Amino acid sequence: MEYVERGLKMGVLPLPDILGYEDLSAQGLTRHGLDRLIESGEFERVAPGVFLRHGLADDTTAAWIAIATRRPEATLCLLTALSLHDLTDEIPARSDVAIPRGAQPVTVYHAPIAWHRFDVDTFSIGRGQYALPGGMSIGLYSAERTLIDLFRLRHTWGSDLALDALKQWLRGSGNSPGSLLTMAESFPKARPAIHHALEVLL
Repeated sequence: MEYVERGLKMGVLPLPDILGYEDLSAQGLTRHGLDRLIESGEFERVAPGVFLRHGLADDTTAAWIAIATRRPEATLCLLTALSLHDLTDEIPARSDVAIPRGAQPVTVYHAPIAWHRFDVDTFSIGRGQYALPGGMSIGLYSAERTLIDLFRLRHTWGSDLALDALKQWLRGSGNSPGSLLTMAESFPKARPAIHHALEVLL
């Protein structure tokens, strides 16, 4: 393509794997040039204003990249986090993503997303990062925080899912019930149920 040929001649670095409208001028691209990249199949639109190199990721991962680009605070949670921590045999039908209460979800193409609004004051507790292609990452709640959320929302998700996940977590090497209860102190609606479950299981 014209851009690639010009880039090779001038020694310009290859295009990044992720492009936004705000990146075009720095890459020597116009909107028309971006349209040609999309038409040729080199890039695909994964969210409004977010374009990903074709074939870099499956639909779900592409959606996570788009979310991380537009909502850096977004965090994989609940059943999706549980699956990533290998604490359930259930296969999520959609990605569970938490955002702080008051934040707005973003439109994402190709993969279904279930948005959850969590309290701002406790949003960062147990929050880490999950690596994505292209050098990016998206927030991911720890196994302990995920268990707390499942007990906290057990009226929606069911007690069985929370209990089964807790059983699997307890089998893991180095997992401390004490550390789980310490984290749960910030979630008074969940801690009594977790404490009771641990008394029964241990």
